[in-house]
Amino acid sequence: MIHADLSDRQDGWREQLWTRQLTEDRFEVTCLPFFTYGICYLDVVTIDSNHLVASVVQKSGHRTLRIALVADHRDRDQLHELLHRKVVEAALPHEWLQGTYLSVDLPPGTDPAALTEVLKAPARVGALHWEIDS
Repeated sequence: MIHADLSDRQDGWREQLWTRQLTEDRFEVTCLPFFTYGICYLDVVTIDSNHLVASVVQKSGHRTLRIALVADHRDRDQLHELLHRKVVEAALPHEWLQGTYLSVDLPPGTDPAALTEVLKAPARVGALHWEIDS
């Protein structure tokens, strides 16, 4: 496990990233980042002496669809169930964090249009926020 430094957003904030060690200082990311921009599933990164990501040295071509449900929105539970069902139906790897954050792996060639279409109406009414990172 290594960490990505997110202190530019909040002092002392880090995200742990599960990895597979390739060499002494190169690691392949084996999880779906929730908060770290510019790092996706199977990207290869280097670390510094504090086990913090130093750089991305090889992009995998995967993208990450991130969704944050608004915790106190009245439709949160229904949206959680809908989104879970949609990513399972699409057979896309995904991870939930605290029931409100969803990270979905978009392998190379994946068209996310069916998923993003489902997100548009809830986003317009302030029930969730979403983005795609590569």
